[in-house]
Amino acid sequence: MAIPVKIQPRLSDGLKKFQPILTQARAKDINESDTVVIITDILTDVFGFEKYGEITSEYAIKKTFCDLAIKIDGKPRFLIEVKAIGIDLKTDHIRQTVDYGSNAGVDWVILTNGIQWKVYKIIFSKPISNDLVYEFDLLKLSNKKDEDLELLFMVSKESLSKSTLEDFHNKKQILSKYFIGNLILSEPLVNLLRKIIRKISPEIKVEAENIVEVLENEILKRDLQEGEKAIEAKKKIEKYFKNQVPKTRPTKEDTAGITSDATENAVQNDRVI
Repeated sequence: MAIPVKIQPRLSDGLKKFQPILTQARAKDINESDTVVIITDILTDVFGFEKYGEITSEYAIKKTFCDLAIKIDGKPRFLIEVKAIGIDLKTDHIRQTVDYGSNAGVDWVILTNGIQWKVYKIIFSKPISNDLVYEFDLLKLSNKKDEDLELLFMVSKESLSKSTLEDFHNKKQILSKYFIGNLILSEPLVNLLRKIIRKISPEIKVEAENIVEVLENEILKRDLQEGEKAIEAKKKIEKYFKNQVPKTRPTKEDTAGITSDATENAVQNDRVI
């Protein structure tokens, strides 16, 4: 991930500036209101948002309020729920933050106490769910490491126009254990494995069901095959391979290898797998 040259000094200098401020604030165990003040300054000096034009406090959502909101061109892009700097972020806090985002129709929410930052993507499905896209501890980051500055850049003002955070989330989904696991279990991949096994040991008769049984019972964990994330992964995989089906009906001789050939072509042409 390339950070624009003009932004890197702001991220680096800002991180160096606020680390001692956060350390001192934690030692004093400041309250939530004072924590909000520091976070507002971080949003401005590190992440590049305009304090008086793009950062809104006490953002109204139905009958309640979210601590902070980032609005670009009048539209909320991030909702931020703040806890006092001395409070550890817990599951109940996360649930509250996600509720705010889902009620406001905002995709991205951040839960933070100034030191810990958790970035969530809300999935507007039935039921509504959420993904913890990534998290970081500001006191553990180094302003000299590009990979640490990238964590800051992804929630900066400049990254919003480039869909950096969305792209990162999509890549994380594709490389998730749920997607990879269910990809291996998909019919085309199983048939490809069967084809390779037949070439290695032509004297042994191996059916697709035999391979699936080994994968499900001995190699892949059950949690990779069940639950919402597994279901979403299966849908995406099935949709892809459905588009790879040949328009002409295969002959009887080609039937055994048609899906594996399609898979090999997909690998060579699209580089998706």
